[in-house]
Amino acid sequence: MASVEGGKENRSRRDLLGNIQAQVQQRWEDVKIFEANAPIEKDDRPKYFGNFPYPYMNGLLHLGHAFSLSKLEFASAYNRLCGKNVLFPQAFHCTGMPIKACADKLDRELKKYGCPPVFEVEEADVPEAPKTAAAAPVDEVKADPTKFSGKKSKAAAKQGAGASQWEILKKSGIDEEDIPLFRHSSHWLNYFPPRAMNDIKAMGCGVDWRRSFITTDVNKYYDSFIQWQFLTLRKSGKVVKDKRYAVFSPLDDQPCADHDRATGEGVGPQEYTLIKMEALELKGKLAALAGQGRVFLMAATLRPETMYGQTNCWILPEGKYGVFKGLKDELYVMTERSALNLSYQELTPLRGQPEKVLDVTGQDLIGLPVRSPHCPHERVYVLPLLTILTNKGTGVVTSVPSDSPDDYTALQDLKNKPKLRAKYGVEDEWVLPFEVIPIIDIPELGDKAAVTVCEEMKIQSQNDTAKLAAAKDKVYKLGFNEGVLKVGKHAGVRVSEAKPLVKAEMLEAGTALLYSEPEKSVMSRSGDECVVALTDQWYIIYGEEEWRKATEASLAQMETFNEDTRNSFKHCLGWLQQWACSRSFGLGTRLPWDPQYLIESLSDSTIYMAFYTIAHILQRGDMYGNLEGKYGIKPEDMTPAVYDAIFLGKEYSSEGEKGKVPQEAIAEMRREFEYWYPFDLRVSGKDLIQNHLTFALYNHTAIWAERPDLWPRAFRCNGHLLLNAEKMSKSTGNFKTLRDAIYEYGSDAMRWALADAGDGMDDANFETSIANAAILRLTKELAWIEETLAAVNNDSSSLRSGDELTLMADKVFDNEINIAIAQAKAAYDRMLFREALKVAGYNLYNARDVYRQSCGVDGMHGGLIKRFIEVQTKLLTPIIPHTAEHIWINLLKKAGNGEESSSSSNGNSFSILNSGFPQGAEPDYVMQRAAAYVEDLIPSLRKLIQKAETPIKKKGGAGNNNAAATPKVEQCDLIIATQFVGWQEKALLALQQNFNAETKVFTDKALAAATEAVMANDPAAAGMNEKQVKQMVMPFARFKMEEVAKAGPVALEVKLPFDERQLIFDNADYIKRSLKLSNLVVHFNTEATAVEALKAAGVKADVKDAFPGTPVVALSISAASQSS
Repeated sequence: MASVEGGKENRSRRDLLGNIQAQVQQRWEDVKIFEANAPIEKDDRPKYFGNFPYPYMNGLLHLGHAFSLSKLEFASAYNRLCGKNVLFPQAFHCTGMPIKACADKLDRELKKYGCPPVFEVEEADVPEAPKTAAAAPVDEVKADPTKFSGKKSKAAAKQGAGASQWEILKKSGIDEEDIPLFRHSSHWLNYFPPRAMNDIKAMGCGVDWRRSFITTDVNKYYDSFIQWQFLTLRKSGKVVKDKRYAVFSPLDDQPCADHDRATGEGVGPQEYTLIKMEALELKGKLAALAGQGRVFLMAATLRPETMYGQTNCWILPEGKYGVFKGLKDELYVMTERSALNLSYQELTPLRGQPEKVLDVTGQDLIGLPVRSPHCPHERVYVLPLLTILTNKGTGVVTSVPSDSPDDYTALQDLKNKPKLRAKYGVEDEWVLPFEVIPIIDIPELGDKAAVTVCEEMKIQSQNDTAKLAAAKDKVYKLGFNEGVLKVGKHAGVRVSEAKPLVKAEMLEAGTALLYSEPEKSVMSRSGDECVVALTDQWYIIYGEEEWRKATEASLAQMETFNEDTRNSFKHCLGWLQQWACSRSFGLGTRLPWDPQYLIESLSDSTIYMAFYTIAHILQRGDMYGNLEGKYGIKPEDMTPAVYDAIFLGKEYSSEGEKGKVPQEAIAEMRREFEYWYPFDLRVSGKDLIQNHLTFALYNHTAIWAERPDLWPRAFRCNGHLLLNAEKMSKSTGNFKTLRDAIYEYGSDAMRWALADAGDGMDDANFETSIANAAILRLTKELAWIEETLAAVNNDSSSLRSGDELTLMADKVFDNEINIAIAQAKAAYDRMLFREALKVAGYNLYNARDVYRQSCGVDGMHGGLIKRFIEVQTKLLTPIIPHTAEHIWINLLKKAGNGEESSSSSNGNSFSILNSGFPQGAEPDYVMQRAAAYVEDLIPSLRKLIQKAETPIKKKGGAGNNNAAATPKVEQCDLIIATQFVGWQEKALLALQQNFNAETKVFTDKALAAATEAVMANDPAAAGMNEKQVKQMVMPFARFKMEEVAKAGPVALEVKLPFDERQLIFDNADYIKRSLKLSNLVVHFNTEATAVEALKAAGVKADVKDAFPGTPVVALSISAASQSS
């Protein structure tokens, strides 16, 4: 529960905001304010269509969803406020394996452990329970696992928080009695989407819910749309059937795409060349293999061209290996994990079932003589290497010490350390005769690059892991890009060209195999570790050259708001290749021409934004598509020809065919699509760039290849959301669902904290303290606004009235409002919502407080303060719409068109949401700078006065009265300068020339240029050496450069853009009142009175120390206090 001023008080404040939220949302619902349609007749309003990737419905929405969603919500609300016709639809994703995997997992738990489940105790983590409290054996649990018995789960222990599906659902707030229903996938589809819709409504998002839908064939309308999309892609040659390598789930028996994964999103297949190193003798444990076939150690390498330099084979002594059946009666020695991968690549007798003949360890293999392709030695030996990772490759590694720093140092260790050889039973003849073989010539590194680099970096052994990593990177990069092969058939050929040639020859000769495995570990949502399988299925040919160029053109014309985002798209377009788009089972849409397959979840979510434009016409606001729209169109009526007419503008005739879609309906749907498309903005987390977002670009350029005007206009990506600077995690408890956050803070305070969390591609941070502070701020502001407007409306004497803004403070505050309008608009236009909040919230609040203080006894101007309330309310409307609407309607009594409302009306006319962005005069930044000068001057003078007025104890013996004197400053003299002169002027001019106004960065030569300018042209430097000039110039130049970081390039001007003396005069009363001064006097540093003032005050300063904006201060103590 939120707590700012004590639990009870802040709950009441939160509840006040909650009541406002409920009333405002009901009002919006009543007038259907967020429903947007394509105009039938001409409409001068620009349109704005934004969308957000439909969230996956395997749980409740959380703050991470809300953060990304808020970017679209703020942008949509801003454009609606600006008078645009805004469409913000939202659907829900159910396609793929996640829901089915969760349902199946729960089903397995209930069948195995009963209902409610009694999980097995893990002895390592849970103490043994007393015998009297022992749980019933699993086999004694009730036979019918679909029936719930008992009010609470009897789970004795868990493998970890949320390890079971039962526990995950329970922690989501689902009653235990209802959990068994979730063993059926259909229940997830019925349970979570409506709750997600309600949570987004409660957040206050301006969604047109008539257009909502869920995916999969449950919604038959959407199902027909996806079928049309894939028929269109296939017709244009973008979908093909082929055998390709894909990350694959053995448990699900189908490819495992990014959204089907629990871990490893974005990981693809890594191709290796398996070098077949034939065992020349079968001794020890391997003797049992005699007569069963040729035995090969299968070494995985990324560098087949280096096999000419082999000196040995490496094995992990403690590693667990197996001997597995291969093709042609061959036997393969490798790890079990790699053998499983191999079995899915048509390289073993049985698919997915590696047949193990023998278990062996690495120690069993040490000393085994092998013959390896392209190796100049007739035989080399298997030797121990302790750094081999058995979760990558096959656990068998070739050794090429000429071009591998790891191999070189490991071989030298064995050669130089007899004890190491003895430890693993390595005989001298297996190691000592084998020297480094030069095979590749690399400029600057020679033909033994690994040796050269290890010596240069002083790498002593294979334990220098950090240095070895750097050495490997250097040797491999230079070797591939610049190296030239010295030996073999392709001697004289660059390595980059020779590599594929050597690999192809080895494959053709049968001395090597192609092998792939995931680049990193991938776990499916069903809970198994994925492999790479050669799958015969349907692929989308992403990466095809002509298609890629069109998609790159789409990216070039698209706004990304951030160069990092654009570069991430470019990188993805550079590597993305064919994508397996079909699955054997799960949830989704069937491939229309091959219905044994389903379309996977990242492939049915690329152009559905187009379906938003017509969904309300087809399904009458029912997200499940169970209701027919106004034309009575059935899902089966939505044939490819109908979609071609709507989305591609093709001719369509319904004459003579029963059940066809009427032309009137075609025309309306066509009008909706042509009006709203292309979409103006898509908001998403940055993690979707590598798949979903890039797929969306590809599919738009394919479906609408002839209509670049329909390609996406903008993508805005953000980082992940931290909660109180920590990663959100259910297991640690640092987690909030969207509905929990709304309950705890109310929507507007939560939205305030979301806006404050951050805007860039870096991870943002939702701070609960900010949300709590927002509750306090908003409720206090409501009270102040109500009180102030009452005073304005009642012509209170505490406020001034009239058309003229007579005080300097009035003009400054009016200008601050104009500046806030301009800066907030610029921030909203660039989707910098934290900046917009800073400007419209924090900065403008501060300006109001300064204005109230500076007016003093004169009081604030009633008309101006009302303008402040109106403008700030509008500026904050995208972020805190409920509070803003309440202020607009109930406190300001405003209608949506900006006029006083005397009567109610229906429709959208009476809401701040579309009342128009506030207008203001051109900002006067000189006035703002002048005002900032005054606000900075007051605290700096206050510090000096406080120091001057500090009581001074009198000196004296024990008999003296040591009462403290009480100094009192009566007068302040300010000595000012009109401009920088002499060497300072020259230094500033030099800094101006070395400052880039666009990048806001000084050149590296800026300080040196300032020094050189003074030395060359100023008399002050005459007789000084360079060191002395630097000592004079550098501190000043650095100070001005630091000022630029705060104030901008105006800090480099030789004159202030305002009259410093007149400014102080105009604000003298305010300054004296703030500092409790009797007198304030201003002198130019060229006047004789300036020197006299310093002498009178006893200040040891020089009038030459006064600079523009930095006066010399002389404080005069009253005579009474001096003599006391």
